[in-house]
Amino acid sequence: MKIVIAGAGDIGFHLSRLLSNELNDIVLIDYDEDALEHAKDHLDVLTMSGDATSLETLEDAGVSDCDIFLAVTTSESSNLISAIMAKKMGASRTISRLTKLEYMKPDKQEMFRELGIDKIISPTQLAVQEINRLLDHCEVTDHFEFEDGKLSLVGITIDDDSPLINRSIAQAAKYIDSLVFRPIAMLRGQSTILPRADTIFRRKDHVYFITPNNELDDLMQALGKEPVQVKNVMIVGGSAMGLYTARALEKMYNVKLIEKDKKRCKVLSEKLDKTLVIKGDASNVELLKEEGLESMDAFIALTGNSETNIITSLFAEEGGVDKTIALVDNTDYTHISMNIGIDTLINKKLIAANNIFRFVRKGKIEAITGIHGVNAEVIEFVVHKSNKLTRKPLKELRFPSNSIIGMVIRGEENIIPTGEFIFEVGDKAIIFALPKAINKIEALFR
Repeated sequence: MKIVIAGAGDIGFHLSRLLSNELNDIVLIDYDEDALEHAKDHLDVLTMSGDATSLETLEDAGVSDCDIFLAVTTSESSNLISAIMAKKMGASRTISRLTKLEYMKPDKQEMFRELGIDKIISPTQLAVQEINRLLDHCEVTDHFEFEDGKLSLVGITIDDDSPLINRSIAQAAKYIDSLVFRPIAMLRGQSTILPRADTIFRRKDHVYFITPNNELDDLMQALGKEPVQVKNVMIVGGSAMGLYTARALEKMYNVKLIEKDKKRCKVLSEKLDKTLVIKGDASNVELLKEEGLESMDAFIALTGNSETNIITSLFAEEGGVDKTIALVDNTDYTHISMNIGIDTLINKKLIAANNIFRFVRKGKIEAITGIHGVNAEVIEFVVHKSNKLTRKPLKELRFPSNSIIGMVIRGEENIIPTGEFIFEVGDKAIIFALPKAINKIEALFR
């Protein structure tokens, strides 16, 4: 597959890394020589210096016969223009990264499709949706859904009083034998572990479980995670992200939003219905306490400064706030949240890149999601026809060792497969896979 990506920033780089693992022919365009040099040193892609809105640059990049053109620069206008031009020049599919949420309305998306942009992505909208999901289940650090919400993939931290500490996965399965669940990935410090039956749970491990959604609450209780009822939410940072988050949350929760700029506070007050807007500096911990920090159920730090977001979230955590979420711009920070005490770090760029990757892979794969801090994917494959998958038991299929089948969906049944398991046509498998395993797994399901 030939893919042209305009923009070598965090989104473009992350996409290039995901897609280059699958032996795609990738051209990465940017006028920032340092960004291109970084990509060249770390990725197997062709880099090209130039303006993506230039006809000459697009011709040199070969958009006329590319399968996908991705416009993910930091300039909204450049993304629109380059995607429209690429489509007119012959690109099969085009995707554009946009900022304004007004563009995400169905009628506006139809307008963009008529112009030649097949899909538009708003990192802000995707991040707001993720925050909403996280507040629905505060006891988890990550929450993804498969099969229209029938299955949940959740991340939890193994606390000091967890009943899982020093038990193996096999022992945990016997301990909670009334529920259907499987751990499919484990973060221990900076290391990613693919859990096996004899893997031992340790204090501070961050573990990802897959389970039927209707058993999620029971599983959390069995794992020692008590449900948190969110009523009061404090948001710091009144940027567009803060505004859209408050607008989404004020319908369900009591929301306070703290912003230090007086003029911005006025704008926020006019655009929000129920949110209490307070002028103040988020880095002033005494101010946060005066405004009721310790009575909050959730604290969401969305200022433009990643360090401020991390530090204020740590103060909120120490103050007894049940759920802390910090927005970070630096992708390196997404690996450290579990080690420093913050429940969840979110990065708009990585969320957007994973969403685009899902769209790119659509057709071969039912669904795909990335896990924060883990260089791997959780993918839903479908058995489309009879092949060796349906003729041999799992233990004879030579599944890559750097992957694990979390669960198989067969009609209304959720199955944790053993070595004797044999697939049937129509089965859907949720698989956790490191990048190098994806092509091999895809070949098995082709």
